[in-house]
Amino acid sequence: MRQPLEDGKVTISRAVTSISYPSQFMLVAAMNPCPCGYFSDPKHECTCTPVQIMRYMSKISGPLLDRIDIHIEVPPLSYKELSQKTISEPSSSIQDRVDQAHCIQQKRFLRSKTHCNAQMSTRQIRAHCRVNADSHRLLEKAIDKLGLSARAYTRILKVARTIADLDKAEHIRSDHISEAIQYRSLDRQFAF
Repeated sequence: MRQPLEDGKVTISRAVTSISYPSQFMLVAAMNPCPCGYFSDPKHECTCTPVQIMRYMSKISGPLLDRIDIHIEVPPLSYKELSQKTISEPSSSIQDRVDQAHCIQQKRFLRSKTHCNAQMSTRQIRAHCRVNADSHRLLEKAIDKLGLSARAYTRILKVARTIADLDKAEHIRSDHISEAIQYRSLDRQFAF
């Protein structure tokens, strides 16, 4: 799974020949936080030991985890939250923001084979993901404290660039970097 995620193709090799098939996809995955499912749940007690939780989490390899751009914890909702009739932002306005960000990215990559920020090469990251001194210090602290890999670092920059695009900001700011770091919850969970 790692190579198709990284390369966007699947290569099948046999004794005489090999053939590659295009394989660009968006991976969306879900898992429980521990074997019993209640780790960090405020209303249920987790029955797992720290060793069991670590063993459970280690089933996801670090190299695979590095290739996932965003990982977040989704807390359980109460009945009151589920049944509320509050008016939230309409999907159409969210779609408008996404479309506008997509247009920004199409203009950015007009004369290249790249279509979106997630596909940026190292050279494109250097060109389009420049950060100011405050953002640089924030990234440095996060990398050092969380022990993030070089691949996680580039993922943070790509996500921050997308957050800036959604914000219609020409440059990546420290609040964009901070939000992108927050989307690396599995990196943060076992950094201490």
